[in-house]
Amino acid sequence: MATLLLVRHGRTTANASGILAGRTPGVLLDDRGTEQVAVAGSRIAAVPIVRLVTSPQERCRQTAAAVAAAQKSAKHPVTRATSERGLAECDYGDWQGQAIKVLLKDPLWRTVQQQPSAVTFPGGESMVAMQHRAVAAVRRIDAAVTEAHGAGAVWVAVSHGDIIKSLLADALGMHLDLFQRINVDPASVSVIRYAPDRPYVLATNTHAGDLSWLAQPPPKAGRKSPPGAVVGGGAGPA
Repeated sequence: MATLLLVRHGRTTANASGILAGRTPGVLLDDRGTEQVAVAGSRIAAVPIVRLVTSPQERCRQTAAAVAAAQKSAKHPVTRATSERGLAECDYGDWQGQAIKVLLKDPLWRTVQQQPSAVTFPGGESMVAMQHRAVAAVRRIDAAVTEAHGAGAVWVAVSHGDIIKSLLADALGMHLDLFQRINVDPASVSVIRYAPDRPYVLATNTHAGDLSWLAQPPPKAGRKSPPGAVVGGGAGPA
């Protein structure tokens, strides 16, 4: 079972000005966002990654470039980011490009907060479709990474707040209508491990801290890990 690091892009000019960027082209990281992704890249550089995929949006490609640069600085094998449409920002349709303060007055805003599974953005996609294509993409890539590199492999997916929240909700077994309870900040790192029995959420919305514990040595010969979750919590990483 490979380990997935979900990285949200750093802060953008749209984030800072209260605009719902969506898939608007040309939305880039601001100075603060550039600093944030450098920190995230440095944290991830504590472990070599075998694959790096990113949403097609520019802000995510910039974030992925920072992760790749940090891997190179750490003298890990250079991983080139590949674009994955399944991780693209939600298609917010007519909401795209509007100010959040204006959208707050739209009756649909309340539904987005309380029953996102019922939401289809006017001229855009439904939040259910958003989650389904993101989960399908991540599980497909994770299976391919595990087959190619083994259960100890670590890989990175760079995406957006609502996309990552929906992936975490799926991994936690939460209905999409509860996903607004999850917070995912710019340049945060969340960690999921997809095992044969169930996904395991190892961390959410982290901003700092050592990630070297993800580079676990293979178990000693003859020693088997107990199946499923360890009752009592176990001893944790070495």
